[in-house]
This record gives sequence, structure tokens and C-alpha cells, in this order.
Amino acid sequence: MRWRGQFHAASDGLEARLATNRPITAYVGFDPSAPWLHIGHLVPIFGLIRLQRHGGRPIALVGGGTGMIGDPSGRSAERNLQSPEQIEANVASIRPQLERFLDFSGPRGAIMGNNAEWLESVRLLDFLRDVGKHFTIPYMLAKDSVQVRLEAGLSFTEFSYMLIQALDFQHLHQALECELQMGGADQWGNITAGLELIRRSSSPRADGGPHAFAMAYPLLLAPSGAKFGKSESGESVWIHPDGTSPYAFYQHWLNTDDRDVPTYLRWFTTFEPDRILELEATVTAAPERREAQRTLARDITARVHGEAAATEARAASEAAFAGAPIADPAVLATLHRAGDGFAFTPADVEAGPAAFLVSTGTFASKGEARRAIAGGGVTINDRRLTDADTALPPPIANEWYVVRVGKRRVRVGRRAG
Repeated sequence: MRWRGQFHAASDGLEARLATNRPITAYVGFDPSAPWLHIGHLVPIFGLIRLQRHGGRPIALVGGGTGMIGDPSGRSAERNLQSPEQIEANVASIRPQLERFLDFSGPRGAIMGNNAEWLESVRLLDFLRDVGKHFTIPYMLAKDSVQVRLEAGLSFTEFSYMLIQALDFQHLHQALECELQMGGADQWGNITAGLELIRRSSSPRADGGPHAFAMAYPLLLAPSGAKFGKSESGESVWIHPDGTSPYAFYQHWLNTDDRDVPTYLRWFTTFEPDRILELEATVTAAPERREAQRTLARDITARVHGEAAATEARAASEAAFAGAPIADPAVLATLHRAGDGFAFTPADVEAGPAAFLVSTGTFASKGEARRAIAGGGVTINDRRLTDADTALPPPIANEWYVVRVGKRRVRVGRRAG
């Protein structure tokens, strides 16, 4: 983990516990605030993957209970509470997304959990007596997730979140012998609250050592300094095809800044160190080939969306940006579904290039379209337009139009109906 740069902090005794080579059970919590996970969640997901590859037992815990409150960590303002029905639907959607990454077979297989299963039955008075009595107000106020919100305002609901997450850890420790909780650096306060609850509610160990442990990953930032997980346009990059198409997902990784390649290869692949160093060397030796980015994009897309989707996305990407004519219907269909596709009618075609480009959403006005055409920046079905009043070329296979604007924008249109 240190070589991969994924280690931020650990509680006392964790390294000694891991050095015993006895299998350890660990969990990561996932907040069901949306129906899909985004690529920022791949950081803890790969933590669970690596744990299992080294003989540990991973628990993926979806917060059907804690999601009713909302975690204040890393937030500058209180989030809007979602309805129980929406949270339940999000949990149902997230579970199969997590199941793709882990092996649930065998006696040491991964475990999928939902903390609503035990939190919904906790009575308030029992919670205050059994959990609240172990925490002082100064202890809770000292947590970073609380400190950053004191001036802006922090409700009692969010203030109590760390205690509920602590109860999760205690429950998993008692029910499943879970010894380790992992999460992002912004979760450190909540995670260590769980250690405190387990310590205070357990009998001392014979060897005097801790009962449970914590480990945090560094927060990964984009080149702009923003929190990792969004595209260049500021939209979340989801790991579900309904949120981000496999093609757009592939393109996101393909467009990785050269400076981020070493980090992403270490964090988001299971490649051996020698292979990673080999790929890193290509960034310096032949950056124009983007071999490391293509390998990264292919591997992570296959892991998230499957081999077939990754192969299709790569073929579509290479066709779109090679500059050569695109005639393969499967590639055209992939590009059309990628998010910037459009539909056209015979009337759109007959109206001429400028009107066609406006009616299909490529440009906002005919004037803008005419200027782009006059500048030689528009190609339709591999014919560079020079006259906004000329006839459009016929659609490919009587069904498709490929519109290129400049070097980076490619749109595919399909005949309506």
C-alpha cells in the first residue's frame, strides 16, 4: 500500500497485526446518497480488492441506515435528507455495482451488508446509554469533520453521525470479528470513534493490545485541485452505464494527464510493480503514443463494465479520433449512445449544413455554424465543408452522420424513426 501511495494513516498496532499473517476481516462503508457509485469510490473498492487478494475478508457495507442522516465529513453545508424510499432504492442499486468487484464464494468470501438491518432496531434510550455514554463532548468537538462546520452550523443530526458509524464498527466487530475499518482521510475521525467505542465497551486483551484497527487512504485530487471523481466538465463519472456510458468512461481514463498516470496505475489497477514502472517509462519516452493511458483505460473499463464493453469502447475511441472514415455500424452505434449523439430527419438534411448543425444541437445559431464552416473546422461524413449553402453528403448506410468539429469533438447522428 505504501509503494502504491495509498497509505495515509493507521492506528497503533495495525502493522504488527498484519505481520502475524493471520487473515483479517475489514470493512468499508458506502453512502447511498445516489443510485450509482462514482470513480472516487474506486479508491476504497480497490482497498477491498487488495485485501482479498492477500487473504483478508472484505465487508462492503452500504449505509441504508446512516444514509438517513448524512455524513458531514468533507462537506461545507448540511445535505438535504432523502426519503426512506429513495435511500432504499439507492441501496438496491448500489449492491450489484459492488458485487462485480469482489469474490463472495467460499467460507472466507466477501460479505455484503446494509447497516439499516441493525440500526433501524436501535432504541434511542439504549443508544444514549450504550454508545453515547462512552463519548465526551470535547472528544467529539475535536474531530475535523465537526470543527470545519462549527461556524457554518452543524445540526445535532449530523453531529451524532460519528457515533452511529462507531456503532457500525462495534456491531461488525462483535458479529463478524471485523478488526479493521478502512476509508478516506476525511473519514479518520469517524473511523477512530469506532475504535474508541470498541475499546471502551470491551474487556482488556491479555496482551494489552488493541481490539480493532483503522487505516485511511489519502484523498485523491484532480490536477485542478478538485476532489477526484469528476470529468473535465465537472460532472461525476459514474461506474454504472446509466450514469456514464462505457465509452465516456473509457475516454475519461484515456484523457488522464501525464502527471497522474503513475498514481492512477498504482491505485486503480492490480498490475505488478514491474509492469507499472514499464508503463510509466512510456509516458516519458513516447508520450504521444499514450500507451499507459490506453492500457489504464482498457483495464479499468473491463473491470467495471466487462470485457465486451471495454473492447467496444476502445474500438469506438480509436475510430473516432483516428480521423479515418467510420463505416462499422457497431462503432457508430456506440458513439451515438455515448452521450452526444443526435437524431435527424430528412427535413433536417434538406435544410442544408448550417440549419442541420443547428437543428441537431451542434451549434447554437446559423451564424456560429457558418463561421465554423468558413474556417474549415467542420467535417460531415469525412467531407470537409467549405460552403454553408452546399448540399450535405448522403448518410452512411442511409442511417448515420458523423460530424467532426475541430480535432476533439465527434458527434454521431442516427436517422429518426
